[in-house]
Amino acid sequence: MQGAEFKSSVICIGGGPAGLTAAYLLAKQGIPVTVLERDPVYLGGISKTVNYQNFLFDIGGHRFFSKSQEVEAMWDEILGPDFLDRPRKSRIYYTGKLFDYPLRPFDALSKLGVLEALACILSYGKSRLFPIKDPRNFEEWVTNKFGARLFRIFFKTYTEKVWGMKCSEISADWAAQRIKGLSLASAILHMLLPRRKSPNRGAIIKTLIDSFRYPRRGPGMMWETAGRKILQMGGKINMGEEATGIAYDSSAHAWTVSTRDVSGEAHSYKADHVISTMAMKELFASLEPAPSPQAARAAENLRYRDFLVVTLIVKDRNVFDDNWIYIHDPKVKVGRIQNFKSWSPEMVPDPALNCYGLEYFCFEGDSLWTARDEELLALGRSELVKLGLASADDILDGHVVRQIKAYPVYDDQYQERVNTLRAEIDGKYPNLHLVGRNGMHKYNNQDHAMMTAMLTVENIVAGKKLYDVWQVNQDAEYHEAGSAAVERTVAASERLVPQKVSNES
Repeated sequence: MQGAEFKSSVICIGGGPAGLTAAYLLAKQGIPVTVLERDPVYLGGISKTVNYQNFLFDIGGHRFFSKSQEVEAMWDEILGPDFLDRPRKSRIYYTGKLFDYPLRPFDALSKLGVLEALACILSYGKSRLFPIKDPRNFEEWVTNKFGARLFRIFFKTYTEKVWGMKCSEISADWAAQRIKGLSLASAILHMLLPRRKSPNRGAIIKTLIDSFRYPRRGPGMMWETAGRKILQMGGKINMGEEATGIAYDSSAHAWTVSTRDVSGEAHSYKADHVISTMAMKELFASLEPAPSPQAARAAENLRYRDFLVVTLIVKDRNVFDDNWIYIHDPKVKVGRIQNFKSWSPEMVPDPALNCYGLEYFCFEGDSLWTARDEELLALGRSELVKLGLASADDILDGHVVRQIKAYPVYDDQYQERVNTLRAEIDGKYPNLHLVGRNGMHKYNNQDHAMMTAMLTVENIVAGKKLYDVWQVNQDAEYHEAGSAAVERTVAASERLVPQKVSNES
């Protein structure tokens, strides 16, 4: 079915990478689409860029690199010349020293000292000779890859800060996704062999990339631009509206989405399809007809990790030039520190200054989350000084941003719960499509979120399920065998690239 002949309407719940990708592609084909975004100011979801006193900062760092040519082509189509090529650099702060990450064996072992280095080598050898069979949790998975000693030094503290739980309680699925393809051997080869661009993007280990693209004014620039183009093409974007009810009328084969805006006023929208990026837990609490008791319990028991960013404006002393550093020091609460000038010089309006983002991981409602901004700013200042990354006199100003449901938790029962909810959607709620990080309860990158949205749009336009979006892997590659996969990739690339939309606002 051609897009011009397609008359159904679509509501996208959420204006992050997945929701805006879907809306952009739908609007491009003339399909009526409305985006409902609960943030009254920013598009981009967790990929937004916040502006404070003309200092720009991200909610977590977002490197623009994908193995998917379709995703890269869409980035180019939307943002064009506003990308910068940036060197990738991140290190681990441990015992007062900065260690390269990904781990470079000679760097790590030399900074650990002779005895500790020898102990790490022996531990690694033991893990290779006597690996844990069928590793079930993060601790076992990483220990198999790097050895127990390197796990304790370079993975345990930071990971437990992020998740607020023991590494033995985190599913091995998360490790397999986030450290995919990386081992001590691959890190050594990466360090020793000459670096050259591989013609085969699929062979690249994402964790080892040396450079990446980045919008000159942060990732939010990508999604704000996408939003303007959606409006130019006739789509609608309603800011500051949170979905409160999502009801399906089986007799009319139509959906009604109820919202409440920031002033408390209620609104209602009807559509043939709903694309949801909202957290599965919230979605199932909003559905009508009500889900089965089994599905309701599964949704209620899904868990999320929240976090907040304490941004500090400092005099620039060139203390470190990393994009970010991981803080593997149990004496402080901060887990990671962003250096926004290293992402893009345009993020900082005064070249004599810099802006650091101190990331704290928490649960919504706990003592850290509910602390007053003044308390959090004081905590950030004291920890930055304690780590030796700034002097108290160099810290000039600060700002706090809270981000709910930043990370879907991979505990030992999450997959069973997600499977239950998937089955419920398939059997009870036609034309309800789940995409994106929270929409699918997948700790993914934005290219994965975008690919799930791209395939969903193809399904909607076709009027049938051509693709199972759950088969998109962490590298935004669709798991489809044989020539069909090749034909689809070529056809989709040809379809995406030719039609351009003006970059003018």
